[in-house]
Amino acid sequence: MDEKKAGFATVDEYIASFPEETQVKLQELRSTIRAAAPEAEEKISYQMPTFFLKGNLVYYAAWKKHIGFYAIPSANEAFQDELAAYTVSKGAVQFPLDQPLPVDLVTRMVRFRVAENLARAEARARKDEE
Repeated sequence: MDEKKAGFATVDEYIASFPEETQVKLQELRSTIRAAAPEAEEKISYQMPTFFLKGNLVYYAAWKKHIGFYAIPSANEAFQDELAAYTVSKGAVQFPLDQPLPVDLVTRMVRFRVAENLARAEARARKDEE
């Protein structure tokens, strides 16, 4: 009988599943996101820590050699020049575990996503009123 791996119930449980050095990086990223979006809620989505504010805001995940930061393609496009030093795909950025996290950049990307989600929610609310 195949036993399916149970998912993570909490962000703390997710972070605790990694080696200590990785946990430190994950907590630093978590704190940075929380400071940039204090009104956002934390949850697990797609088995990754996720911040939610009128929709999914950003995700992050630990890998063997990097932290994946998923700020949705729009934020990657808006900050593409500053992200040039990192491995970037359409919706993801890889922050190497052996380098300092770019806290200022992450803060600005999260704030960009907050503004985007709030504007989208406001537009939906206006449309619903029509």
